[in-house]
Amino acid sequence: MNEMTAEKFITELKSYQSDNEKQKIRRYFKDNDAENRVIGVRMKHTFDLAKKYIDIPIKEIETMLDNPFYEARMGAVSIMDFQVRQKRVSEEYRGARFELYLNRHDRINNWDFVDRAAPRVIGSYLYDYKMPRDLLYNLTASHNPWERRTAIVSTAWFIKKGELDDIFKVAEMLLDDEHEYVQKAIGTWLRHAGKQDKKRLLVFLEKHASSMERRTLTTTMEKLDKKQKMYFRNK
Repeated sequence: MNEMTAEKFITELKSYQSDNEKQKIRRYFKDNDAENRVIGVRMKHTFDLAKKYIDIPIKEIETMLDNPFYEARMGAVSIMDFQVRQKRVSEEYRGARFELYLNRHDRINNWDFVDRAAPRVIGSYLYDYKMPRDLLYNLTASHNPWERRTAIVSTAWFIKKGELDDIFKVAEMLLDDEHEYVQKAIGTWLRHAGKQDKKRLLVFLEKHASSMERRTLTTTMEKLDKKQKMYFRNK
């Protein structure tokens, strides 16, 4: 079998290029810097190709992260996600992807990169191997908003498993965050936590609703009834 490389992945990726898709993707970005250059490939093709390249070596994934094209980096984080989902991989194998994600967060620099990989690459690793959660609390103090978003999004795995302490603690630490995509993450994952334990969400809102950003509060309360929404909006 031919060796899988970053170069081969990107060559195949470019074979799916579409000018129409390029325009669609560009609308997601608020700037035109070189770090967000776009090829113009549908996410389905990027994800399908990532599955095909699931056995690519980790050094090639890092090479993909260094690539200036958005889809190449999305491919990299998608491959990491698919790799750690495999049942017969070791703690060492998963730990290497965990470390790569954290060490190259400078290249995991958009909200959807975080959401694509953080729950399993970071969250499930911490959960499965009973690792200290201090990492997440440290990330809340990062100057990098995507690292702060990782602190929230990684708790998705804990929420899925019924562990809610970390989402409420991390959310509380980040309530004053000024970045739009950190606030969006707070609202989204507090809402998911509320599906698991509505009473605990109501206690959190009783304490913090009056100081939460309105958009964050609205997202958090999405599954509450009208009376509860009115109550917390008027706190």
